[in-house]
Amino acid sequence: VQLVESGGGSVQSGGSLRLSCAASGPTYSAYCMGWFRQAPGKEREGVAFVESDVSTRYADSVKGRFTISQDNAKNTLYLQMNGLKPEDTAMYYCAATWRYLGPGRCGSINAGSFGYWGQGTQVTVSS
Repeated sequence: VQLVESGGGSVQSGGSLRLSCAASGPTYSAYCMGWFRQAPGKEREGVAFVESDVSTRYADSVKGRFTISQDNAKNTLYLQMNGLKPEDTAMYYCAATWRYLGPGRCGSINAGSFGYWGQGTQVTVSS
């Protein structure tokens, strides 16, 4: 399975972007799909997750501003980002696992449990 992100770019504070992650495998059967981000000099951070296309979980820093969703007809994962802030500037990666890890664990499992990763797309927010 390959994951290919797109949609990154440069916006001003308060702006919006929608990231896409096209999967070569069936997203309807994915156990957990999510978005991570990593800024220079910082650790990778889990941003948003969707479990079995049903339940979602967000990092506190993006709650109310970001929305994760998936379109199984297109095998694509999305991250709608509104109200962007300079601190959202980072490389954004999508990740997925088709391995069932138990109910309610998507979003709390470590990054190493995701078997598939995209190459990343850069988001830059200026003040």
